[in-house]
Amino acid sequence: MNFKNTEKTNETSIYSEVQVAGKTIRFETQQLAKQASAAVFATMDDNQVLTTLTISNNPSDKNFLPLAVDYVEKFYAAGRIPGSYTRREGRPSEHEILVSRMIDRPIRPLFPKGFYYEVQLMAIVMSMDANHPSDIVSMNAAFAALHLSGLPVSAQLGAVRVAALADKFIINPSNTDIAAADLDLIIAGTETAVTMIEGHAKAVSEEVMIEAIVKAHEAIKEIIGGIQALGNQVSKVKKPGAKKTFELFTYDKTLTETLRAKYYNDLRPLLEIRDKKEREHAFANFVEKVKEAELAEHEEHLSQIPDILVEFQSEILRKMILDEDKRSDGREMTELRPISCSANILKKAHGSGLFTRGETQALGVVSLGSAKNKQRVDLVSGTNQKRFLLHYNFPPFSVGEVGRQGFVGRREIGHGMLAERSLAAVLPKENDFDYTIRLVSEILESNGSSSMATICAGSIALMQAGVPVTSHVAGISMGLVLAEEAKKYKILTDIQGLEDHLGDMDFKVAGTLEGITGFQLDIKVQGITVDIMREALAAAKKARLEILSIMEQTIKTPGPLSANAPKCEVINIQSDRIRLLVGAGGKTIKHITEQTNSEIDIEDDGTVKIFAADDEVMEKTKLMVESAIGRPRIGTIFEGKIKRIVPFGLFVEIITGVDGLCHISNLSNERIADINKSFSEGQLLFVKVASIDNNGRISLTCKDIKESDKASATSAI
Repeated sequence: MNFKNTEKTNETSIYSEVQVAGKTIRFETQQLAKQASAAVFATMDDNQVLTTLTISNNPSDKNFLPLAVDYVEKFYAAGRIPGSYTRREGRPSEHEILVSRMIDRPIRPLFPKGFYYEVQLMAIVMSMDANHPSDIVSMNAAFAALHLSGLPVSAQLGAVRVAALADKFIINPSNTDIAAADLDLIIAGTETAVTMIEGHAKAVSEEVMIEAIVKAHEAIKEIIGGIQALGNQVSKVKKPGAKKTFELFTYDKTLTETLRAKYYNDLRPLLEIRDKKEREHAFANFVEKVKEAELAEHEEHLSQIPDILVEFQSEILRKMILDEDKRSDGREMTELRPISCSANILKKAHGSGLFTRGETQALGVVSLGSAKNKQRVDLVSGTNQKRFLLHYNFPPFSVGEVGRQGFVGRREIGHGMLAERSLAAVLPKENDFDYTIRLVSEILESNGSSSMATICAGSIALMQAGVPVTSHVAGISMGLVLAEEAKKYKILTDIQGLEDHLGDMDFKVAGTLEGITGFQLDIKVQGITVDIMREALAAAKKARLEILSIMEQTIKTPGPLSANAPKCEVINIQSDRIRLLVGAGGKTIKHITEQTNSEIDIEDDGTVKIFAADDEVMEKTKLMVESAIGRPRIGTIFEGKIKRIVPFGLFVEIITGVDGLCHISNLSNERIADINKSFSEGQLLFVKVASIDNNGRISLTCKDIKESDKASATSAI
């Protein structure tokens, strides 16, 4: 661990540098954005991030922590101008939202109960390294600002990325290393424990996962040391003054004692109601009765009653789990909820799968398209394309509520990306499967673990669509209840919504029979140890294998390509003939696609991919492609256009840019006295390819064309 500190005299600037795995992270403060409650300018590689934190003067009237985190990438950071009409940065990208969530999630549990001041944390990327991601330096800059802010948080945080490549682990790897890695893990934690994990893998073992976490946590400790060194320097030069104190909200003591004495024991039977909606209705009715009974004595604090009763519910549930080994729905600690699966639910979809686990139900729907259906992603770092898209929808009816349908929220984006990364590990390579794949997850019911149900339903839908995935992927959400002394705990398999809400951990793990492909950890306490995580991963593996066996009873291997999916064939042409297929200004290929309603993708090496609705359209498109490059099939009939009349015959355009000669002797079975009187330029004429010589010259004939053949002729118009 190596720290450097300096203090400048003019524009007072203090910095700390820490070396982590051969890279320097520099934290600097008191020079930029000095009116913010705290501001840190952090540098790693060529990434530079300004992070600011501001705090409201008074607590809000909301009964939760109003923490807002925004990670923003400025286009000037990469020397680019935005491509929008206004040339300004617009709505946050999915990537920016995901990084914002990764900053938010480890910070939130550190605040004391009852802290309701508004806190806004902004991480602005001002310089972007082309080959090193900016998320890790942004997270650490945010954690440094938190440390300097004077907020009453319980611990200091740090974050690193670790990649498993071959037989080694790389801390804070480059984009090149990340792309080649078997494991990509982002982890945040304190000096003593892990608080957040996000990542994906190519079916790695639980042992590799644990080893990566251990390596990452060692590096986190070094970063925390650098942040603390910065804080120590600031404290030496900070002007003396009254330290800001924060008023924490507490429930009325008299009301709390009254409710505990009179109603505490009535709450357990409500917790043990197994049906979610029935339990919620029973609790809501109970709250109303308590309010009526306490109206006269506690009218001033009546609004606190629901939250106090929820606190009691949490106490009761935790005692049930820790002391009695009993869950609210009667299951054992390692027991899964009832599971059912089915495939081919929707008649016209290319693939569909339904996965139900307890009161959580997800419908996965697959659509296959051409390369033109890829998503174009325009980021500050550059533009790329995605061939696999997973969209997660969480409508209000899934939890029995009335709500507005609007823009996709941060939660939906986060859950969708977790599922997308978990399934991406089993997809075929693009060279082996030319389709763009869109998977939509419709959450039809939700009582916990809907993102993991999305993975299971999506895996079934992909197989039913005929996508040649290497194996099924299943997901499971693990929970934790930790006693205050942190020595006694219980790990819960397949947590439902109540256990997620009142418990201490939501650890989502997805994978195949061979290993882990996706994971996400959120902690509501200050962190968990590696030993607890190792135990949770072992229980998750056992559950995952059980789920996979149930899924395989519905569909075990990918079926044939869905009959509803577009057909795809690949033709290889000489690269010097691409210009013939494209035509002047794209005229030829546009004509072909409009005539056939097909899609054609042309690559620089002469690979031509044709996507068509059915076999008939495919065949017609192939004929037109072959004709466009000067290789029409003998016997093919075209409705061509006369381009030029010569004494010995007609030059007929059979497809845009491709002409053939119909000799005067092949125009009719009868003698033609004056060819100019019988035909005119621009006239349409049915012709058939008679022959092609060694120089590619096409000979046409009008003879032996039946009326029935004209209906299926390819048109030159």
